[in-house]
Amino acid sequence: MRRHRFGRLAAGFAALYLAAVIVLAVVGLAGGDFVPLWRVVADPGGYLADDIGAWPWLPALLVPIAAVQAWAYREVLRGRPREEPARHGREVRLLRVALYAMAGYVLTWRLPIPYLWWTSPVAAVIELVAIWLFFRVLRSSTRRWPRVLMLVTGTLSVVHDIATTVAYQTGTFLFAGQDWTWALDALWSVWLVSLLVAQARDPRWSGATVRAGVLAVLFSLLSSGSMSIVALGSSDAVPWKLLIPPLLGAVSVFSLVWWARSAHDLGTLQPPSHRTEPVRARARWWPLPAVAIVLPLVPAAVNLARGVPFWLGPKNVLGDAVREYTGSQATAYWVALDLLVGVGAPAVLILIAVRRRTRTLLRATTLTLFLLGGAGAVSAFTSQHSTFFGELWLYPESLYLQPGATVPYEGAQLLSPGISPLWYALALTASGLLLLLLYAAPPAHRVRHHVLLAGLAAAVALCLLPAADLARGPATDCVLPEPWEIDMGEAEPRELTAEQKFVCSLRGNSGAQAVLHVFPDTTPDQVVLAYGRRLCGVHTRNDPRELARLKIDRASLTYPLAGICPSAATIVQAAKTRQDQEIAAMQADSQAMCDATPRHRPRIKPARAIRMKEPQWTDYGVLQTYEGGEEEETEPDMDPGNGLVSSARGTLAVMTHPDFDLCVTLETYTRRPPVETKGWDKVVEVGYDSPGGEIVFVDTLSGTELPNLALNGRKGHYRIRVHYAWFPWKGEAQSGQRLLIMAYPGKGDKELVYRK
Repeated sequence: MRRHRFGRLAAGFAALYLAAVIVLAVVGLAGGDFVPLWRVVADPGGYLADDIGAWPWLPALLVPIAAVQAWAYREVLRGRPREEPARHGREVRLLRVALYAMAGYVLTWRLPIPYLWWTSPVAAVIELVAIWLFFRVLRSSTRRWPRVLMLVTGTLSVVHDIATTVAYQTGTFLFAGQDWTWALDALWSVWLVSLLVAQARDPRWSGATVRAGVLAVLFSLLSSGSMSIVALGSSDAVPWKLLIPPLLGAVSVFSLVWWARSAHDLGTLQPPSHRTEPVRARARWWPLPAVAIVLPLVPAAVNLARGVPFWLGPKNVLGDAVREYTGSQATAYWVALDLLVGVGAPAVLILIAVRRRTRTLLRATTLTLFLLGGAGAVSAFTSQHSTFFGELWLYPESLYLQPGATVPYEGAQLLSPGISPLWYALALTASGLLLLLLYAAPPAHRVRHHVLLAGLAAAVALCLLPAADLARGPATDCVLPEPWEIDMGEAEPRELTAEQKFVCSLRGNSGAQAVLHVFPDTTPDQVVLAYGRRLCGVHTRNDPRELARLKIDRASLTYPLAGICPSAATIVQAAKTRQDQEIAAMQADSQAMCDATPRHRPRIKPARAIRMKEPQWTDYGVLQTYEGGEEEETEPDMDPGNGLVSSARGTLAVMTHPDFDLCVTLETYTRRPPVETKGWDKVVEVGYDSPGGEIVFVDTLSGTELPNLALNGRKGHYRIRVHYAWFPWKGEAQSGQRLLIMAYPGKGDKELVYRK
């Protein structure tokens, strides 16, 4: 084991840091305050301190992250190994200084100090020096064109960062509204990847340093920032959408390690690496490898025949996670992967692996195929849970958007024109299994985790085969056209059959879901109906032991199954018949009550008198007329002091009890009728200005509408006299309400209360 110049000091600092974090975690668990722990590990600036709650699971996330940070601090602080210093020349010494300066700059991000924007351009200048020195130092081990690629991409990336930082400080947004800025964000990753390839071939750097750089690239894709993988993000949901960006920033310490280790390795001669020739598997009979190559092309050909070059499309939970938790760079890479798999690019990878037949390449190819197959299966089984919202970035809108969709798009507006991703999953998994079968290592060279991987792949394939081989059938569209769409000719009227209603009851928001299984919208009707008919058999047999075994209450199945199950339909129909009889009896009783109320005998002859034949009722106790009018009209008082009626121009409201029927009489006079108070509980008269000659009392919620009280459609000012009384009927609980409304032309808005 190699010793380092400051190894003990670095190990002691890392141990103290980790111990302090553990102490803060224990204190937080005891007192319920995790803000100090959060600030030390994930948020030195305290930007989200006010949003941190007393979540007992938070230390389980932060302590492992702190362990990774402690390891990173140890890697940075321990310095170069204690061997003979390397004599690489002046340019290498300058490069080491620049690398240490960059490591120190990245380390300051973990300190609770205010952000100083000018430090970014200064660090960018140091990074430009490091890029130029890498170009010079690697000339002995790397060809010219890779070094030119590193020089160009690295320089452009740094210049882009400087320009963005300065423009932001001056209030200028250089690339606002541009969709191609992800390419600028990708420059840093391209530079680092090309540099890591060169470092891997140069004996001056160790494999551990290269691996740290690879992790830095991977975590940069998860970051929402463009320059560094430690940039913090933000979200509007608690807790996960708020916590994930700073947690990713806290664990993204691998760029810091890479900068420091790149400098450490240049300070000492590296031990000679023992490179071995790659082991090649034995060639196999060509038809089976050809099948492994062709399999990923089959679903791609079917999809391309439909005009769809993508594998998953924008509507899937994996794509949602990439868009929501990463930056534009990772999203662009995800769309590129979607396109490559969709057109059959895995076949090219399999072809290269079959031609070269090295153990490492075959293992990597097989693992890639299994991962892609698993991603396809996850996307297929969870497509209905997609939370897509926003713009359709980098995907063709003509292919995936419903007609008439507007920005921001929602998941319900997206189409799925291609075949199911399960077909891709089946083809990719089958190709991976064929490679395992054809080029598996001999038993003596197998290791345990490879055997475990092979068994896991076989289990995944067996899980996918039944689903991929499932006979497809029609899936009912449960979204019926809106009335306005039918009126405007944009859609045809459509009715659902009883079976289709049952299918739709198990999709979307339905009460049946509380008892029955919920199916995705793409599940064929025949599958849902088969499930329902099986439950119908359970309902019909009414076997207590079977119901207990299935943990189902028969009564809870009755109404959901009524449309497709005769035994359930019989019970529902019997209940409906009883309910109809009860409603009919109540209506007959209400009618008898109104028939028994005394008829009003006018003192003078009215121009029109109407006694409503049927009882009336209101939903919330208000009968109101609204004739429209000028903007300065005011709404009537719904709680007038007289307790019965209020008036405003064009609007008149009568207050009653919402729980009892109304027996209504309407009378319109040409002149003022005599006042009558005998037999009434309340009598109130108000003025009313009718702008349209339509004094029609209505209750829109109950559907109640009374005839027009206006005198032959006359506009102008009226006096409205309202009489109200309780009518006893079979006890207090069955009482009714009598209402007599008189209207006659007259001036004045004075309110007259004759009886209250």
